[in-house]
Amino acid sequence: MTDRRDFLLSSAAVAATALAPGLARAQTFPTRPIKYICPWPAGGSTDVVMRVLAESASKVLGRNVIVENKPGAGGMLGAAELVHAKPDGYTLAQIPQGAFRIPHMQKVTYDTLNDFTWIVCLTGYTFGLVVPIESPIKSIADLVKFAKANPDKFTYGTPGIGTSPHLAVEEFAQRAGIKLSHIPYKGSAQNLQAVMGEHVMAMSDSTGWGPMVDSGKLRLLATYGSKRTSRWPTVATLNELGYETVSDSPFGVCGPKGMDPAVVKILHDAFMKTLDDPAVKAVFAQFDQPTIIMNTEQYTKFARESFFAEKATIERLGMANKG
Repeated sequence: MTDRRDFLLSSAAVAATALAPGLARAQTFPTRPIKYICPWPAGGSTDVVMRVLAESASKVLGRNVIVENKPGAGGMLGAAELVHAKPDGYTLAQIPQGAFRIPHMQKVTYDTLNDFTWIVCLTGYTFGLVVPIESPIKSIADLVKFAKANPDKFTYGTPGIGTSPHLAVEEFAQRAGIKLSHIPYKGSAQNLQAVMGEHVMAMSDSTGWGPMVDSGKLRLLATYGSKRTSRWPTVATLNELGYETVSDSPFGVCGPKGMDPAVVKILHDAFMKTLDDPAVKAVFAQFDQPTIIMNTEQYTKFARESFFAEKATIERLGMANKG
């Protein structure tokens, strides 16, 4: 009996010793600044949103959360860096919706389903299609009419190949029976400059174009949500116009695979608290972004479901990698 008791006590001690480093890390985390990768250029709507989230989370965590911009590759450079980052909680990133679809379009350096920790989802985008105010295209009906008469002549910019603003327009075009010419840029800021300079005929993107619409420099033809926005209530959605196209691209905070669950919880709870910050709420309102909350379990489930749903969409649009 004594031997068995000693064995159990010894086993418990070994287990506790094995767990101790992890518990200690969680109790002291964070002890240094945290890098939060924004895979889009500085100055775009995502950059502004991520910076206010980082500033708010810094106050909660007691350590600086520093946004680092890594634009390019359709917003996938953050995901590519996470694959090689230590799973210690000090390297985080936004992983956009493209991570669920681009692997079906081309070879990538990451495994969407197995290489990431989906910590928390916080918000999503309002997407829309805008044209210069002087454009003869004054409605989606005008666009469809022009494109049918001039296949591949209507140019539109997006923040990159495989991004939600790209796929939404391609889906709309397929349903409308038209062919458009896609011009990818490195992010929203470049995309906005292109349409303002009339280098492209339209811009498909999140609401960095909002101030230009409100000031009368750009015309908003349609938004892509499931319902009209409160900011532009007179503008119909693509879905409402009969094109069965809905896109909002939820996002938040992700890390590398293999993170300590206790550290994940600390980060989850800290970023959740940012949603109560008036500064965060103001920036969400500025870009007409909804609050979309998913905890770690829900976000992980969403990622898996989105991966297979996007695969079906890519195949339907004829954009799947044939290799």
